[in-house]
Amino acid sequence: QVQLVESGGGLVQTGGSLRLSCAASGRTFSMYAMGWFRQAPGKEREFVGAISSRADSTYYAPSVKGRFTISRDNAKNTVYLQMNSLKPEDTAVYFCAAHLSGRDTSVAFSRSEYDYWGQGTQVTVSS
Repeated sequence: QVQLVESGGGLVQTGGSLRLSCAASGRTFSMYAMGWFRQAPGKEREFVGAISSRADSTYYAPSVKGRFTISRDNAKNTVYLQMNSLKPEDTAVYFCAAHLSGRDTSVAFSRSEYDYWGQGTQVTVSS
């Protein structure tokens, strides 16, 4: 069992930055690829980005590539989402999720592949 808790959300102006954190419980964090998703009001939850279990690989949705960066610290059981140059369309609840991948470089892109989810943190970007 893995429990995930996101933090770091808030209100920011267009062009600003935020860093989200996702703290995981358990001693097997390094066996999980981690993903970030977001869900805006009235829309489906969408993939933002992912990082492999040992940070060998990262992937991003086209809408955030070049602005967002995912990193992880396996010693701290934490994954991060650094968000720069924020836009109003980035407003959403952001979720982290864990996908059991072992020690390979794979990540998961679809919601159904993830085994555990956090409760989400609200990010609001004002224009």
